[in-house]
Amino acid sequence: MHDENEQILYVGKAVDLHNRVRQYFRSGHGHNNSPKILKMVSQISYFEYIITSSEMEALVLECNLIKEHRPKYNTIMTDDKGYPYIKVTISEKFPRLMMSHRMGRDKSLYFGPYTDRSAVHNTIALIKKMFSIRNCNKDLNFGNLDERPCLYHQIGQCDAPCAGYISQEDYHKKIEKAIKFLNGDTKDIIQELKAQMENEASNLEFEKAAKTRDLLDSISKISEKQRVDNNGSEDRDIIAIARNNEDVVISIFFVRDGTLLGRENHHMTSDISDTESDIITEFIKQYYTGTPFVPKEILTESPINEMELITSFLTEKKGQNVYLLVPQKGDKKGLIQLAKDNARLVLEQDIERIKRAEKRTTLACQDIANMIGIEKAIRMEAFDISNISGYHSVASMVVFENGKPKRNAYRKFRLKTVEGPDDYASMKEVLSRRYSDEKLGELPDVIMMDGGKGQVHIAEMVIDSLGLDIPVCGMVKDDNHRTRGLYYKDKEAVFPKGSEALHMITALQDETHRFAITYHKQLRSDSQTHSILDDIEGIGPKRKKALLLHYKDIEKIKTASIEEMEQIEGMNRKAAEAVYNFFN
Repeated sequence: MHDENEQILYVGKAVDLHNRVRQYFRSGHGHNNSPKILKMVSQISYFEYIITSSEMEALVLECNLIKEHRPKYNTIMTDDKGYPYIKVTISEKFPRLMMSHRMGRDKSLYFGPYTDRSAVHNTIALIKKMFSIRNCNKDLNFGNLDERPCLYHQIGQCDAPCAGYISQEDYHKKIEKAIKFLNGDTKDIIQELKAQMENEASNLEFEKAAKTRDLLDSISKISEKQRVDNNGSEDRDIIAIARNNEDVVISIFFVRDGTLLGRENHHMTSDISDTESDIITEFIKQYYTGTPFVPKEILTESPINEMELITSFLTEKKGQNVYLLVPQKGDKKGLIQLAKDNARLVLEQDIERIKRAEKRTTLACQDIANMIGIEKAIRMEAFDISNISGYHSVASMVVFENGKPKRNAYRKFRLKTVEGPDDYASMKEVLSRRYSDEKLGELPDVIMMDGGKGQVHIAEMVIDSLGLDIPVCGMVKDDNHRTRGLYYKDKEAVFPKGSEALHMITALQDETHRFAITYHKQLRSDSQTHSILDDIEGIGPKRKKALLLHYKDIEKIKTASIEEMEQIEGMNRKAAEAVYNFFN
């Protein structure tokens, strides 16, 4: 649900959207008894729809959209943990199964995300019991064996790899069965559990039968078609087109780490003689020229023109191979159809609204350009610095094109040369890095600074030193911290009250600040598990763990000799020298 300023008020989902939405407008319905809902309904300007392939997909997408946009009328989790995954640590000699709140950048295999935490817990417990997979977190990669296995072995629920009672080869066969089960091959175990439940019920063992029934329920929930991914998985953009005699809509879906994160719709003008291949080719060239992020795969419904040239351009921009694919069958073909359904829906229901919004935002961009006396303000980039007393100083770059956020072009910067809370020096570093790196997208028509005259002058100095000619403008706030006007070339221009240009710049300021704060929170969270050993080149998680297990604390590692460290399992001469040289 959007308001008249394009802000998202609420994100929801339903199998039958007509019935779901109608509840908010029927007199005497329960929704209308809430002052909060009455206020929300009074602000709704229009609805935006996204079609998904399943209820599960809709639920996960709903979560991602709420996290990204944080709508005013949604109830938002403060812990922000999201939906869980089942993680299989296949890189270990004796892999484990566990629940994970995020898909990590490691060599593990991830299943999910799932929406029922209790079902995840039950399923993990069932799989461990069925296939005798270990419950402990012991590091068995270095061959350290226990003299005596734990209680799980005594009750027949673990084959005790910790004591050498099962070979690595046999254990991996059990893991393969567990992975097969998680991939949806649950027929045999379901039949077995159903027979067990019937037998328990016929023997009047109703409590046992109820527990078995609950296990079957958990398997049913967890077995819904889900994505399985490991960290080598490709990020994908899925592009499809819908058109009539006058208009063209391109829908682009974003899949990151195996999860559908969102979509964008773009209205394009074309001639009736243009083919779908012509239109998609032009869209890809224009869209990816202006964004720093290029996914590993781009799926399209029609083959594009100049395939070799465009592939080479995208590969060079990404720094690794990029693949443009036209799927003919399977899941990828299904993703194309999903994007096409959405494009067709937008063309049928929302094209006039999109055209009106485009006209309004285009006029607002021109109003901004006229206010400060520049030729155009189609692409605007804004920057913000976030820190707490200089700790983890970070910066964000947000891009608006034609008055709308272009999220694929956003950029995060972690400060490298500045220590302490020096916003001027921080901004100088960030701007220098942004505008000296051609891979970060096309240059803006105007740079918007959130910080007053000082920040504007710093930006002007950096732009001049790089030999660039980009206007730099300050976004001015009043005493109540509300956007008031624009500061350009030592003069301030005040927005007319309620103008579209004012709404646009306010949205730009808010988005820039939100993006920087979000990144800062992420770094603060990551730092809780950071060790000084992580800063040593060549010392990864396994060697860090081996060093800490051997020496118990950092102080002893600092005083250890190269020869001593070289004897530790998993260390070699080069790694030992790296640690010694780092501390000495």
